Amino acid sequence: MTKLKLGPIADDKPIKVTLELPAGLHRDLTAYAEILGREAGHGPSDPVRLIVPMLERFIATDRGFVKARRKSASSDAPIA
Repeated sequence: MTKLKLGPIADDKPIKVTLELPAGLHRDLTAYAEILGREAGHGPSDPVRLIVPMLERFIATDRGFVKARRKSASSDAPIA
């Protein structure tokens, strides 16, 4: 079994998004969706549905962003 960073995609209410992607990135998303679907035991997901969880995962695991966000939040906290 392949160890992918994304797990199953939640079946949330779809939201329309217009976005231009380079052709190579779209091919990669399509391939990722096929592998993810195979790992989950069903057909390939819509590659567009991978974008949000991938961005969420990227942001959540970006140590620099998490650190800066924490620092920003603590500097915005009221002084007691």
